[in-house]
Amino acid sequence: MEYDMVDMEEPAGPQVTVREAEVNRVDFRLSSVDLAVANSLRRSILAEVPNVALDLIEIESNTSVLPDEMLAHRLGMIPLIAKNCDQDLEYTRDCDCEDHCVRCSVTLSLHARCGNGIMPVYARDLVVQGERMNDTIGDPVITDPEGKGPLICKLRKGQEIKLTCLAKKGTAKEHAKWAPTAAVGFEYDPNNNLRHVDYWYEQDPIKEWPISENAAWEPAANPDQPFDYDAQPTTYYFDVESIGNLEPDTIIQQGIICLQRKLATTVSVLQGEDDGQPGQVEDHDMMGAGDGDAYEPPEGIDGNLTSYGNGAASAWGASAQTPYGATPYGQSAYGF
Repeated sequence: MEYDMVDMEEPAGPQVTVREAEVNRVDFRLSSVDLAVANSLRRSILAEVPNVALDLIEIESNTSVLPDEMLAHRLGMIPLIAKNCDQDLEYTRDCDCEDHCVRCSVTLSLHARCGNGIMPVYARDLVVQGERMNDTIGDPVITDPEGKGPLICKLRKGQEIKLTCLAKKGTAKEHAKWAPTAAVGFEYDPNNNLRHVDYWYEQDPIKEWPISENAAWEPAANPDQPFDYDAQPTTYYFDVESIGNLEPDTIIQQGIICLQRKLATTVSVLQGEDDGQPGQVEDHDMMGAGDGDAYEPPEGIDGNLTSYGNGAASAWGASAQTPYGATPYGQSAYGF
């Protein structure tokens, strides 16, 4: 639906126009926001959205031509369905179990043996074992018409692979296998009205920066008008492509949620809500002093004495005798 915006006021908040929507792809226009907000959303979608991938591979038998490391890598890059993983699945580091459990992982197994000829092994051969948090989480993403999924390897006569996999929850910041998107297209100012690409070319800017189809969605600047050096971009074009583990709208919503959580945490720390003193931040908490694994200095060393200080309190202080003679700050047993 098109609106005539000539006589209408500028919208007060972000505006979204969905231009194309498919099963695993969505193309939309985001307007009335700052460039930092739009780019933060893009980065959040790419790296912060929780996803599920094979993380731990226990290989019992592998007589194929692929080494164990290469086989494990191929298994880790197979996309898995991660529907509702943000609510249903815990991060392994946050779970109370000793190793893994149904609340933080999904177990899959694969056993294939070639009897004769050449036997392709596909993602469909991965079988979920035991219980899981919902009916689809951990299943391989299969979108091809044959229903086979990605190819894992090929076996010749007598070759066999037998292994057990653990699918866990993670983000693309930890490893690319947890990336929820194949790509995120991002563009602003397609007509180069702001002249941001004038200095970002090698030989010919017109050939290196061709006008995209997004240019039809906003007018080009009048060349007779003086250039506004204070102009800022306000409209951005996103093209989010999922790999099938999460729906595109879910990826965008999760990206917004992750961004909100990070902003809320930042505001909470800056306001010092943890200690009840607004505007103050406890330095020792920020540096991890409350952690049980934090370093504690030996007894007898106060805050005014370093390990290379001038005093007997330091075991390796000046002129202290070590198994190799005196320290470099004192007289050496070898005359240095």
